[in-house]
Amino acid sequence: MNKPQTLKGFRDFLPASAIKRQFVIGKIKGVFERFGFDPLETPALEYAETLLGKYGDEADKLMYLFKDRGGRRIGLRYDQTVPASRVVAQYQQELPTPFKRYQIQPVWRAENTQKGRFREFLQCDADIFGSSSPLADAEIITLAGNILQALGVNKYSILLNDRQLFNKIIENGIIKEEEQLPAVLRSLDKIQKIGEEGVIKELRDKGFSPDAAVAILKNAKTMRENNHLIKIIEACSNMGEAKLLFSPNLARGLDYYTSTIFEVEIEGYGAGSICGGGRYDKLIGGFTGNNVPAVGFAFGFDRLVEALDQLSLLPAAPTATSVLVTVFSEELLPKSLALASRLRSEGMNTEVFLETSKLEKQLKYADKKGIPFVIIQVPDEISRAVVQLKTLATQQQEELSLDALIEQLTTKN
Repeated sequence: MNKPQTLKGFRDFLPASAIKRQFVIGKIKGVFERFGFDPLETPALEYAETLLGKYGDEADKLMYLFKDRGGRRIGLRYDQTVPASRVVAQYQQELPTPFKRYQIQPVWRAENTQKGRFREFLQCDADIFGSSSPLADAEIITLAGNILQALGVNKYSILLNDRQLFNKIIENGIIKEEEQLPAVLRSLDKIQKIGEEGVIKELRDKGFSPDAAVAILKNAKTMRENNHLIKIIEACSNMGEAKLLFSPNLARGLDYYTSTIFEVEIEGYGAGSICGGGRYDKLIGGFTGNNVPAVGFAFGFDRLVEALDQLSLLPAAPTATSVLVTVFSEELLPKSLALASRLRSEGMNTEVFLETSKLEKQLKYADKKGIPFVIIQVPDEISRAVVQLKTLATQQQEELSLDALIEQLTTKN
């Protein structure tokens, strides 16, 4: 007999958790579509060459890669940006320009599992392909802020930087070769996790001299906004998003970013940023030979849900069902079914108990599942065209006509 268990780094979501997650997904989808973004879905599996070499050496080591039965080398989706870029390269003649898409699907990474790190997790992405305008960057950033506002979060910050500013490390002669820059940026991206001394040590471990490591960090700390960022900040302000902060230390570790980069932090949530993104104008060129400008972001969905839970912004209901209609007897079953059908037609999530059991058992079922209201019908009440509505939280029970019942439940839901 096999022991029932999930793989390490993978999770089940029972209804109480899944309801919270679906609530957040629904809010996010609504904002995506209000901004004119359409859904996209891509396969879980891609050819290995589609994924490899796009993110950096550290990310390549975390990919799930294997051969299928046909001997083809394939991999599980590591993020959604690269597969979406493959879609734009593959279907560019069929897509509008600019192409605005959102994607909410799981990704897989062979992480060392720890608190907040899983091997399968959900990402919520939005991207604009085909526009190099700072307005595209501003719309993406404003979109992220609007999602948080729709979820009830008002205290957040959007940290902003431009990868182009780091070229001064090369121009100032601190590093000699452009190929060294991605490794430098991956170290700078860890400054919040390991601190300045940790970054300096890591740079030294990568072969930079002590003076060079200190100079790299000093250069990053003294950067100022360029015209590109100023235009984005002004456009965001005109769109109603004023929570942007220039962050010269922000680097973001993925190699494909070419210019704008940003991260979103929620005040009081200490586990790190809940959203990050930026501009990557050369990624699609790796598929077609012709670069296509692109900018987008991904929400770290688990962190977002955790932050919302801490802020008490998620629904507390353990079930989506609002009402249980009890079954008094086989003879009265048609009445129970008809009543449930009427309530569903009025838009109420209604369940009928599936056996003619004792009322006590039916009430215990409703209580264990977390259904807030129970409707009881007995022959005398049916003859008088009334029902009993029981509120389990208070154990109060009242007699109502069908019209009054619907009005009452509509008000309470």
